[in-house]
Amino acid sequence: MLIDLESYYLQPIKTRDAWALCDFIISNEDRLKRYFPKTLEQNLTPDLSKVFVEKKVKQFRLKEEFLFTLKEKSTKQLVGLIYIKEIDPIKKQGEFAYCIGYPFEDKGLASKSVKLLTEFAFKDLGLKTLQIIAHKTNLASVKVAENCGFIWKKTLKNEFTPNGELPLDMELYELYFENE
Repeated sequence: MLIDLESYYLQPIKTRDAWALCDFIISNEDRLKRYFPKTLEQNLTPDLSKVFVEKKVKQFRLKEEFLFTLKEKSTKQLVGLIYIKEIDPIKKQGEFAYCIGYPFEDKGLASKSVKLLTEFAFKDLGLKTLQIIAHKTNLASVKVAENCGFIWKKTLKNEFTPNGELPLDMELYELYFENE
């Protein structure tokens, strides 16, 4: 499965992505440490990334969690990660999480990726509700939610605790599947 995005493409994480993932994580460590601490700590070395990727490939196959890599076509460089996680098969609900590397920010890549993967989540996975949870100061993430048609629902009190910080209130955005 390959999803075309002009000069970029999305595809499910593959075992051969471990080295590139480690490189991406280390290159973007400062931006990932606050909102992606678990992904960061699990990818600090190539060996850790190999274990992480094997786990994510298995979770994808089992439809437990879906991690997509965003790569530049010309170089095949990994430039971002898009998760569909927190899958609840009873509620038919999932949550997006995403990160884009420093040199590729402000190109609309996260918004384009989320829009395309929303279609996948609704049509292929049968989800009915998608969520994005973002801190109000993470303006890029809030912009992605709004650009993709997600509607602010409420503030989630003490929802997320970054390493070494007090718990943060987070903003919940949702998008619902509309039968045509």
